[in-house]
Amino acid sequence: MGKTVLQIKNLSKRVGKKTIVQNINFDVYEGEVFGLLGPNGAGKTTIIRSIVSLISRSSGTVLINGMDVSIDFKKTIAEVGAIIENPEFYMYMSGLENLKQFARMSRKDISNETIQEIVDKVKLTNAINQKVKTYSLGMRQRLGLAQALIHKPSILILDEPTNGLDPQGMAEFRDIIREVSSQGTAVLISSHLLGEIQQITDRFAIIEKGQLTHIETMSDVMEDSHGKYVLKVSDVKKAIELLGSKEFIAIELDDNYLEVAINEPQIPEIIRLLIESVDIYSIVAKTGSLEDRFLELTEGGAL
Repeated sequence: MGKTVLQIKNLSKRVGKKTIVQNINFDVYEGEVFGLLGPNGAGKTTIIRSIVSLISRSSGTVLINGMDVSIDFKKTIAEVGAIIENPEFYMYMSGLENLKQFARMSRKDISNETIQEIVDKVKLTNAINQKVKTYSLGMRQRLGLAQALIHKPSILILDEPTNGLDPQGMAEFRDIIREVSSQGTAVLISSHLLGEIQQITDRFAIIEKGQLTHIETMSDVMEDSHGKYVLKVSDVKKAIELLGSKEFIAIELDDNYLEVAINEPQIPEIIRLLIESVDIYSIVAKTGSLEDRFLELTEGGAL
């Protein structure tokens, strides 16, 4: 692990007698993309808003680069770039004029060279002088990223950043996040799009009913499926019976599919075992899925 950029310690938020989130603890490291996942209403947005002090914390501590946000808010928040919900701009101004306006409000000195560097990074070079009202949703999201990155923050915080984007917009967004993290910026991202999260995160946390229930690396999710193969056969029940007779562990999936735990050298053995009694249409190695892991950990909880 690299340097710890963000530390959340025992963060809780209560409204009246209702506890929204309770005793949340996690760290985000330099150059890491950390995903925050959970069913609707689990408390993800509350956590993010509490981190950046858009809402008050009932208890707990938020540290950025080891500094307590509550003690020196201006200094610590200067190290944060964020998109909470949809980024807002002066629609009658150009993208460049918006960024320059933001630069004037920043506590850091931001040069024109830095602005151009960020514009190039978010792939808005050809459109930066156009009025924002002419931008597509994807272009506005990239301009929001530019605004969040222009002061070179230590951590980028994104709440549902790909909402409404088409597949091309999502792909462009992923590329930017990968580049940003590869250059050392920590990224905390909340999303209900598990396929997107799987492609860009290094670790993820699951929030359920206001509590953090699980933290895992994406590499562990992918490796968890090693040694498992999915077979399509003509008679699943017969195949499972035959495999069980030789002490292979197999489970029924659906539509003539079953999953069996074997090592690659055992594939010829199970083919010989099954071939005289059932037709085998395909055998493929099972790949890890964040969606499968999420449903397993949340007992099928919907995002």
